Amino acid sequence: MRVLRAGAREAVPWKNGGGVTREIAAWPEGAGTDDFAWRVSLAEVAADGPFSAFPGVERTLTLAEGAGMHLSVGGAARTVAERLAPQDFPGDVPTGCRLIDGPVVNFNVMYRRDSARADTAVVRGVLALSAAPRETLLVVALRGSAELDAGDGPLTLGPYDAALITAGSGCRLRTAGHAAVVRLADHRAQ
Repeated sequence: MRVLRAGAREAVPWKNGGGVTREIAAWPEGAGTDDFAWRVSLAEVAADGPFSAFPGVERTLTLAEGAGMHLSVGGAARTVAERLAPQDFPGDVPTGCRLIDGPVVNFNVMYRRDSARADTAVVRGVLALSAAPRETLLVVALRGSAELDAGDGPLTLGPYDAALITAGSGCRLRTAGHAAVVRLADHRAQ
């Protein structure tokens, strides 16, 4: 298990320059916006405008902070106002955003549909987690803290801290708040 602390993340301009993102993890490690198999980040949206286009990419967006936004995804209207409810949409269709009432922070999962898969859930309570072969789990504390125990004592994740759990490993997750659990598979590694 590898811990990824929120305080160590740098704010990086979006691909289109319209906001900033703080990358939590990507595969392969060190991959940029054009060559990741999967990428997970927190995006800070402070103004209305277009989202960056990512050809061949699927997105899962989860509102973490703020009142939400109205999206136009390929011309179809969609409101994202319920916090901690993952929403899927293609990353390669024109997507515009109009904020409902001020800035938001989005938990953003992206994966290339021809080479990877990502399934995102937001959970609370106690849950046993294990990563299957050729799979990685990413746990991110979205609201409040989360505790992970892999058998050698508990590890506490503060808000927006994350832990990567590699294939063949597991742990027990406990949170009174909410944590994202993202199950990631890179098909190129098979």
